[in-house]
Amino acid sequence: MTSDNNETLTQLGAHTPLPASPEDAILERVGNPQAGTMYLARFTCPEFTSLCPVTGQPDFAHLVIDYAPNDWIVESKSLKLYLGSFRNHGAFHEDCTVGIAKKLEELLSPHWLRIGGYWYPRGGMPIDVFYQTGQPPADLWIPDQGVPTYRGRG
Repeated sequence: MTSDNNETLTQLGAHTPLPASPEDAILERVGNPQAGTMYLARFTCPEFTSLCPVTGQPDFAHLVIDYAPNDWIVESKSLKLYLGSFRNHGAFHEDCTVGIAKKLEELLSPHWLRIGGYWYPRGGMPIDVFYQTGQPPADLWIPDQGVPTYRGRG
C-alpha cells in the first residue's frame, strides 16, 4: 500500500506499531520539495534483521540505500517501519536486499537507485548483495557507501 501526499500520510506523527511483515507494512511517499534538482538521498540501516527462511535463525545486515529522487521522496518513518517489519520475516539475503530496492523503485520512480546489503557471516561466510537501477546520472555526486569488506578479527 502507498500514500501519495502529505495529507494522506498515516504514520508520521502517530503511534504506529511495527508491522508484522513487509506485506503488512505501509510504505509512504511525499512530493519531492526539490523536484527538478539532481541530488542524492541516503538511508543507512546498520542494524537490519531478518530470518533465515530455512532455519529460522536471525540474519543481520548493514543496508545502505542511495537514490536520486524524481517527483517523490520516501517518508522516512514509513521506511523505518518497513525495514523493521523484516525482523520476523524469513527470506534469503538476496531476496531481502533486491526486494527492498524494487519496492522503493516501484513506489518512487527515482532517477536512479542502488542498495548495498552487507550481511554479517553465518556459517563463516558473509554475503554482500548489490543492486542498482542502471547507470547513475552523469552529474550526480555519489559518495562511497563506506562499509568495509568483512574482515573478522583480522
